[in-house]
Amino acid sequence: MRASILVVDDEKNLRASVEQLFGLEGYATRAAASGTEALALLERTPVDLVILDLNLGDLDGLEVLRRIREQPNPPAVIILTAYGSTEKAVQAIKSGAFDFVEKPPARDRLLVAAQNALRLGRLASENRELRDALEGRFEMVGTSAAMRALYARIERAAPTQATILISGESGTGKELVARALVAASARSDRPLVKVNCAALPADLIESELFGHERGAFTGASERRLGRFERAHGGTLLLDEVGELPLGLQSKLLRVLESGEIERVGGSKEITVDVRLIAATNRDLEAEVRAGRFREDLFYRLNVVPLPVPPLRQRREDIPLLIEHFRLLSARIHNCRPLPFEPAAIELLRAHDFPGNIRELRNTVERLLILAGGPEITAREVAAVLTHGRHDPLADAAAADQPLRQQLERFERAAILARLQANDWRMSETARQLGLERSHLYKKMRHYGITRDEA
Repeated sequence: MRASILVVDDEKNLRASVEQLFGLEGYATRAAASGTEALALLERTPVDLVILDLNLGDLDGLEVLRRIREQPNPPAVIILTAYGSTEKAVQAIKSGAFDFVEKPPARDRLLVAAQNALRLGRLASENRELRDALEGRFEMVGTSAAMRALYARIERAAPTQATILISGESGTGKELVARALVAASARSDRPLVKVNCAALPADLIESELFGHERGAFTGASERRLGRFERAHGGTLLLDEVGELPLGLQSKLLRVLESGEIERVGGSKEITVDVRLIAATNRDLEAEVRAGRFREDLFYRLNVVPLPVPPLRQRREDIPLLIEHFRLLSARIHNCRPLPFEPAAIELLRAHDFPGNIRELRNTVERLLILAGGPEITAREVAAVLTHGRHDPLADAAAADQPLRQQLERFERAAILARLQANDWRMSETARQLGLERSHLYKKMRHYGITRDEA
């Protein structure tokens, strides 16, 4: 795609010559004879680069530059300035212009300046897209009652210095909760240091957390700061804290109570200012009863508990999550953000997703990448979800039967799945399905659905 350039100058001949210069070089060019005309054009048609004269008849060039810079994702600006007006051109650079070129502009000088400005603009655009994609990865999505309750807890807990224990099944988004807590805290501009306790060998966890002195053990050739010191002033996220060995649990408890650490092989107490967030997919109370987790450490970590609901308990969020992951995956994988047909969304909504949000995201990514048509169909969803497992919803969508029978099988399976998800609460199930309660009862009788299938 050709880069687009807008030439803004009230001198007709110069404007025409600059426009012709870039046109011959293969750029898409436009021209404006005044600042007002240029700003109006930019509102209608974004461009990649503006060549702007400082001395315009209606608006001062610096004012035009200021208004351009106020636009979202503004184009790069190169200033054209009369001989002897360098001071004003420098002022334009300080106001955000990329470069300035004296009039009459030398052909090669202007082309090089434009190429450099466009190259920088492309990099800035790529960085914005990458940042948006990364932010999208760490965005919490959902409006269900379970998520609203979680948001409220985060809002209350984040401004405090209390230790937080985030619990939930694998793939529910515990790290997203931790990031949301940090973002809403007074430490949002300070380090967030993460440790996955399950990913470190038991003999290295202590050194990773507290650091070590030179010569503390074989291979310790120099002093190394641990994660607590690196998180000083900020937040330390201990992921899978239930995997910590018992011996290390007592040392962690001492740190939480005293605010001091001691490096491995050291003798000096070091004070650290760290807010601790712990996360686990284990039932720590059960671990305490089994003797695998210290009771006193559990209570010290569990000052503010934040349970994260599994996806099967917030099925009404699945359409929102599909839309979020559809757009995010299209950006990341450079593929088309194909829409999902309603039956495909309903099939995903009724699925249990034992891998929770992580599994849903991977499913959406796979469907987009492997899609064979203009939209994602229920048949494609069924093929991805089953993988050889029995799934009545998938069977209904993929069965080689007349359409009416497929739809009836699908409807029966969808109603049954929603009833089970809602613990057979008829009013809530009817609301989610968009049915009158009496209509739901009729369908249950028609399909022979009873609680015996729970």
